[in-house]
Amino acid sequence: MAKKGMKTSTKWLIGIGIVVLVLILWWVGIYNSLIRLDESVDTQWAQVENQFQRRADLIPNLIATVEGARDFEADTHADIAELRTQATQIKQSLGSGLNPTALNEVGGQMDSVLSGLNIVVEAYPDLKATENFLAMQSQLEGTENRISTERGRYNDAVKSFNIKIKRIPSKWVANSLGYTEKEFFEADEGSEIVPTVEF
Repeated sequence: MAKKGMKTSTKWLIGIGIVVLVLILWWVGIYNSLIRLDESVDTQWAQVENQFQRRADLIPNLIATVEGARDFEADTHADIAELRTQATQIKQSLGSGLNPTALNEVGGQMDSVLSGLNIVVEAYPDLKATENFLAMQSQLEGTENRISTERGRYNDAVKSFNIKIKRIPSKWVANSLGYTEKEFFEADEGSEIVPTVEF
């Protein structure tokens, strides 16, 4: 009888040990998944901040580049206009003091210079500034798309984490570890108003 009672108590101890082991493994599994999800949320938020930093670094440089190209073209056009005016004045002043043959020779040279200037002026206006504006527009759009994508991924990570800590039985483990719901990314008040870019 003693042997039989000992076998029964050993079975009970083994059974209790198995239950305790299963509970420990269950708790560790949930704990590890909570850690993974928590880290995913933090990683995704870091990616959002990374894109914010990219925008902060990129946009001022883009604007400076576009403004520089625009100013260069404006200065070039002004210089060409001034040269054309001076060339016309020289031609007119030379015309009053030269004989007809010399006048025709100088006039031919001046016409050649002026026609070259006209070609430069007419062909130049939209070579660089327009391309730079289009490139900047593309970069702005691409940057905002990257930020939007990372915000969406962050919200997905928050959703997964929040679902995990709300579900039973992982809710009990999350509560015992002090995990609380994460905040979704929300737009600032007034962000629905379209901003303007000024040059």
